[in-house]
Amino acid sequence: MHANPFSDAELARRVIAVRAEMALRGLDLLALSSPENIFYLIGLDHWGYFAPHLLLVPAAGDLVLITRAMERVTIENQVRNARFEGHSDSETAADLANPHLRAQTGRIGLETWSAGLAHGFAAVLTDGVPGEIVDATGLVDTLRLVKSTEERALMRRAARAADAGTQAAIAALHDGAQEADVAAECLAAMTRAGGTPPGFGPFIRPEARIAEEHTSWGDGTYRAGEKVMLEVAGCVARYNAPMGRFVHLGHIRDEDAAMADLAQRAFAGLLDGLKPGARARDVYAAWQAVVDAEGMPHYRRHHCGYLVGIGFPPSWTGGNRVTGLRHDSDLEILEGMTFHAMSWFTETGRGDCFVSNCVLLGADGPEVLTTTPMGPTVL
Repeated sequence: MHANPFSDAELARRVIAVRAEMALRGLDLLALSSPENIFYLIGLDHWGYFAPHLLLVPAAGDLVLITRAMERVTIENQVRNARFEGHSDSETAADLANPHLRAQTGRIGLETWSAGLAHGFAAVLTDGVPGEIVDATGLVDTLRLVKSTEERALMRRAARAADAGTQAAIAALHDGAQEADVAAECLAAMTRAGGTPPGFGPFIRPEARIAEEHTSWGDGTYRAGEKVMLEVAGCVARYNAPMGRFVHLGHIRDEDAAMADLAQRAFAGLLDGLKPGARARDVYAAWQAVVDAEGMPHYRRHHCGYLVGIGFPPSWTGGNRVTGLRHDSDLEILEGMTFHAMSWFTETGRGDCFVSNCVLLGADGPEVLTTTPMGPTVL
């Protein structure tokens, strides 16, 4: 989080694509407030997104970035394709942006479901605006789903950091290991491998809390006979590459070994379903078919993975929504998409296992970017 990672050509391509979509929707101005979409268009990579940012994208002319004036030096160092307007701390970004919107009599697109657009912010931003305000949520998010050559290189680097963190955590696990020490080794290894702070986590949980979805290490001690869940994302230039593994301390129970076998076979089924032109529901069905054949048709997950890429804290999913490989999603799968592909089995009554990888759908099919052995790992 210290530099703009994109070439001028890459940024220009993205702005052109956004403006083409604006033209299709009849938008004269687009106001973006989500950190992921602002970063995508101008490459501003810093911690300052805790305060509201607004990027105004007109149909023609300069992009305008509005946020706190104190961010001037960072923005001058990183942003090359937008004009900066800074507000004092006695004002808000909405105060500064409102005159821009009032000057626009055409159609204005607003990300109404953005985590970066609080209700009060939106009220001031749109006060007295003569133009028509329309919901443009998802306009840029959809364009972000397919990764360019530059983005794929960043995803591969992030995956290497994920592997480094996962392998360091595994190496630190033993009877008597402190949860905090294992997490520290994981974070240190990812950093040394070129990683920056990920959107989440890492999630490293003892057996008693494996089924919790979004909690991490505590102040406990690992013991022989226990199993440990690792869900880690390497992150480079805001691109997150998640992966997951199970580790068994001392021995593996027969039911867990059987579930590990199922998890890997189901993961292979997921990869078989991951083809250009397929729908997200088809990928889920390919995963579920393996589960059903195992005699577990009752076992269902809300998804078997989701798309990943740019993600700012508090999420590596790309914002406050998840674009999942769900049973009811008709999202078209396209070459260049990257996924956190998951085969998750907990609370089955027949053992537990979880394996996941960051996967890029390339010209030759799915490429698994994270390479740590899938296990089962017994220490």
